[in-house]
Amino acid sequence: MTTTPDTTHLAGHPLTALEPFGVRVDAARPGAPVTDLPVPRLRELVREHHLLLLRGFTGPGGPGELTDYSARWGEIGMWPYGAVLELVEHDDPDDHIFDHRYVPLHWDGMYREQVPEFQVFHCVSAPGEGNGGRTTFTQTEAVLREAEPGRRALWEQVTGRYRREVSQVYAGESVSPVVTTHPDGFPVIRYNEPVPPGEEFLNHPDLEFTGVPAERLAEFHATLQEALHDPRHLYAHEWRTDDVVVADNYTLLHGREAFASRSPRHLRRVHVLGTPPLTNPALVR
Repeated sequence: MTTTPDTTHLAGHPLTALEPFGVRVDAARPGAPVTDLPVPRLRELVREHHLLLLRGFTGPGGPGELTDYSARWGEIGMWPYGAVLELVEHDDPDDHIFDHRYVPLHWDGMYREQVPEFQVFHCVSAPGEGNGGRTTFTQTEAVLREAEPGRRALWEQVTGRYRREVSQVYAGESVSPVVTTHPDGFPVIRYNEPVPPGEEFLNHPDLEFTGVPAERLAEFHATLQEALHDPRHLYAHEWRTDDVVVADNYTLLHGREAFASRSPRHLRRVHVLGTPPLTNPALVR
């Protein structure tokens, strides 16, 4: 006798779909350790659904515990500061990641030798109700699949060049077609969104887009950004303390909504490399 796999639970914990994409696992017993969940199955869920939310669990206790947990997902992508990036507002920020303002859509690892497959986020402290600070994720494979053919044809002609010179950690240059190929062979979007007029932003990269006549660049940006921010494709995550979110950096773009300055928003993030690690095809220097 064969049995049908249970797609509504994971190790006894309820599993439900997020909208417009992603999947959520809620702790059946509040405070159950997130580390007890089977990582191989979680990894499958992220690769299938592109975003995973683990809510109601007790998360990793500190940076060392988050590093150990993330290492179960794969090889950790190390930075000069180590494995864990503390995403919290600084009193005198020297970069937008330590500010409280809006961050446009982009992909992680664009200036690194290897592009991480997974981003593992742990919410140490939520911003608080009404304080903003949602992290935004856009499913770019769906954007392309559902795009009007003429618009997609325009996007496919464009190449983006991105340069950062101001930071030893994040400096570099990358060049990528806007429409490119996922390691598994399907099309995705690699795009660092320009900052909207009127938005303040620390250390935005120099951007250059080529491949179409200059008079069509405004149409390119407008139509692409409309599709990336379409509610059918964009998920905005409102953080709760101890949320763990794992995102598919190969497929998604992500950004951040502004949050109230001095609110207690504090995330930790670890990059996990693919198997095998993906050498950055866009890196120039």
